[in-house]
Amino acid sequence: METRVCRLHGQHDLRLETLPVSAPGPGEVLVRMGAGGICGSDLHYFHDGGFGPIRVREPIILGHEVAGTVEALGPESKGLAAGDKVALNPSRPCGECRYCLKDHFNHCLNMRFFGSALRFPHEQGGFRERMVVPAAQCVKLSPGTSLSAGACAEPLAVCLHAGNRAGDLEGRRVLVTGAGPIGVLCAAVARARGAAEIVVTDLQDHALAVASAMGATRAVNVARDPQALDAYAADKGSFDVAFECSAAAPALAAAIATVRPLGRIVQVGVTGGLAVPINLLVGKEIALVGTHRFHEEFAESARLIDGGEIDVAPMITHRLPLDRLDEAFRVAGDRSQAVKTQLDFA
Repeated sequence: METRVCRLHGQHDLRLETLPVSAPGPGEVLVRMGAGGICGSDLHYFHDGGFGPIRVREPIILGHEVAGTVEALGPESKGLAAGDKVALNPSRPCGECRYCLKDHFNHCLNMRFFGSALRFPHEQGGFRERMVVPAAQCVKLSPGTSLSAGACAEPLAVCLHAGNRAGDLEGRRVLVTGAGPIGVLCAAVARARGAAEIVVTDLQDHALAVASAMGATRAVNVARDPQALDAYAADKGSFDVAFECSAAAPALAAAIATVRPLGRIVQVGVTGGLAVPINLLVGKEIALVGTHRFHEEFAESARLIDGGEIDVAPMITHRLPLDRLDEAFRVAGDRSQAVKTQLDFA
């Protein structure tokens, strides 16, 4: 059997190729993909050949936000049946390193993650029509749940973990800086967890409209109205929690200025060096914490999507077939029109 794959050979060298696919072995299943979301890391690989110190050193199949339908089961594959819809957890910790033994699985020293160039040979990803995966990485979805929605389980899991790092959000005033996919999902998590006020900032009206549909009580275009947050900085700040999702120095500075003393900022966006107004951070005793991937949150994410408790539909702005691969990556990188762009494998 053969399958079409989306494989990156180098910077701006993305090819639709055909490769053989094997039968599932013990504990494995063959999944026919239905949808795959293009993530910021996929775009970095495509445009820059990697990000930070992580570089593409061999052809790599991209993609880690995927969902599909079980087509065949290998021996000893339990809990699934042919025809089941599944969200695929791209994360496979080793279970044996010192972090796994302390249940800090997202910090596994030997992590395998779909579509990642961190390891060599690279870990191949899920942008392909068919893929053999361990059954343990499949979370079953209801027949009525769309695979497009199921493919959002991975980014939502990231935001659920960020929400856990933020602490109790019930009745809190929350700021979200950056209305990309992660930002709008952080707004959705804040709403689901009972936040009283959710202010989302961005530079694009289109993204802010999606944020409003996902749970923001106020959407602020800081390019058009750079003073809009000034009132929130009065009396040492108004927000209890901020999710900084842009990795932009002005956004982090705004979060530090508007979060109240003893509040918390969860740094979700990633970048290289970033200027931080340390004096204000220290003077207000703000907790600035990081957040990295997820573990048990993936199953929770799939459950919330499957049960309709978090509606991810507003963020899926574009879906393109696999044979329009180049167009899909071009659209995904255009923040003026796209929030989440997905490949449709049907």
